[in-house]
Amino acid sequence: MTTVTFIGFGEAGAILAAGLAQRAEVTIWDRKLTQPETRRETEREAAACGVRVARSMSEALQDARLIFSAVTAAESLNVAMAAATDLRDGQTFLDLNSVSPATKLAAAELIEAAGAAYIDVAVMAPVPPKGLRTPLLIGGPTAESVDVELQSLGLNSRYRSREVGEASAIKMCRSVMIKGLEALTTECLGAARAYGVEQAVLESLHASFPSLGWDGELPDYLISRVAEHGQRRAEEMREVVQTLKDANIAPTMSEGIVSTQQGLADALSQHGLRYAQLMPFSWRQTLDRLRAPR
Repeated sequence: MTTVTFIGFGEAGAILAAGLAQRAEVTIWDRKLTQPETRRETEREAAACGVRVARSMSEALQDARLIFSAVTAAESLNVAMAAATDLRDGQTFLDLNSVSPATKLAAAELIEAAGAAYIDVAVMAPVPPKGLRTPLLIGGPTAESVDVELQSLGLNSRYRSREVGEASAIKMCRSVMIKGLEALTTECLGAARAYGVEQAVLESLHASFPSLGWDGELPDYLISRVAEHGQRRAEEMREVVQTLKDANIAPTMSEGIVSTQQGLADALSQHGLRYAQLMPFSWRQTLDRLRAPR
């Protein structure tokens, strides 16, 4: 069987690792395993997913044919740097992290200097609920052959080009719109709720864009993404800001998206609220709780 390692066992890593465990030998490593307060829970989650827990990153990489890096944007390059010391010829490092093309190119230089192959992976939709069927856009010198290998494991990959950074450029530019719509909805409806006019605003939005679902689940969905993943999305949008700067595009809107995504995450933290406590999610109730005195 193909030997696979995941560096990073968060939401996306856990879902993909569990799916691949049906077809490959999967090992995981996460920095949560170095902390006594989070190690036991991580080990329980790994057992439930049917994957092996390594004792160190070095051990996790030792016999892996495919290595998936699925960490936060802020840790992406650090993981590539740490992994490069143990990688060798015949291994493939797949960078799933949402970072700028320049960051992917820097990581590729580290990985390829160690003799391993580097694949730029752009995750083009939320991993839940599709799991292995989540669309992945991939690029790199060996991406065409790796694409065949990934598809044989049940992954929904699609070859983009031999150039590292091109797939991620598509993801970063798309994120301006996707994360921006989430941030705009949070800001728009937060103000509308404060003035007591949210229903009229939603009716107006539905009249203008009747196919989107403003009169249904769309507002809850968009704001829930910020409530659940605002910290991670803010980190990704900082990489989008860098992507735009590298192209000499003023990141005016993207910097605002960072502020809104990070702002909701910070507000929840300041009120001692975790996303699980907000379920079933209601954007109205969530924003009301954040406006209430602490």
